[in-house]
Amino acid sequence: MPETVKTTRTASRVLGWTLSTLMAPFARRFIAGTTLPSALDVLAQLKSQGFSTTIDHLGEKVASKEETKIATEQYVVMLKALKERALDRNVSVKLSQLGLMIDPELCAINLERIVKTAEDVGGFVRVDMEGSDATQATLDMVKRMKRTRLTPIGAALQAMLIRTPEDALAMVAREIPIRLCKGAYKEPAGLALQKMEDVQRAFLSISKRLLTTGLFHGIATHDPYLIDEIKRFVSAQGIAKDRFEFQMLYGIRPRLQRQIVSEGWKLRVYVPFGRSWVPYTWRRIRERKENALFILKHFFVR
Repeated sequence: MPETVKTTRTASRVLGWTLSTLMAPFARRFIAGTTLPSALDVLAQLKSQGFSTTIDHLGEKVASKEETKIATEQYVVMLKALKERALDRNVSVKLSQLGLMIDPELCAINLERIVKTAEDVGGFVRVDMEGSDATQATLDMVKRMKRTRLTPIGAALQAMLIRTPEDALAMVAREIPIRLCKGAYKEPAGLALQKMEDVQRAFLSISKRLLTTGLFHGIATHDPYLIDEIKRFVSAQGIAKDRFEFQMLYGIRPRLQRQIVSEGWKLRVYVPFGRSWVPYTWRRIRERKENALFILKHFFVR
């Protein structure tokens, strides 16, 4: 093996180890451990505090068909375990984890197995949104799986994408419940809004459309301004508090989460777990300046 290749691989391993070390203290706050039992314990604790939950086994863009089968089996086991523990049988999954980029038909088979298991245990499957290169394929797959109005599957949409208002209307027409979020992926100006005030404006506009459809949607944001605006709109429209839910990520603004529940609103916490925690944690760091400062503090202060 050429020395340059060896040097590059060594540097990559060192960089990977350094990033993992830097992010580990931060990750412990936002990841419910690396195993299913640890995640189930976190879900039980959240349930006792009045929260609804959804669980996500971290991992995306797998490299082989065998890995997609392993990921699918993990979700089947998760749904059955949630039933056994009397926890919310609600899971979130990324289609790249099930083979969307390898073989769409294999992905469909894997997703169908998970949805069938959700039907059997009385659960629900939320298909997460990934980068814009997968948006259309993801939405097409969800529509394909939604065979009847009772099929327990929903989709996530990102308010920052310029196409999302039309996507929201198309999904609602198929009676597919939406999880609306701002969006965590870096996208070019031609595809996505770049200014936060524009994203907030789009988020509110789409949220208001969703909340008047009669379907049960998830409004996923940690932005106090948006949350207050949604509360005002719901109250003005006479929409019952149990006709939708706020959604937030595990470990982010826990005080605000408790406040929302104490006011009688429904709130679902997105709880990730697993060994593939670095990409997820990195997205959380990029989203907020204070997250990066948190990392630096733990690196330099012993």
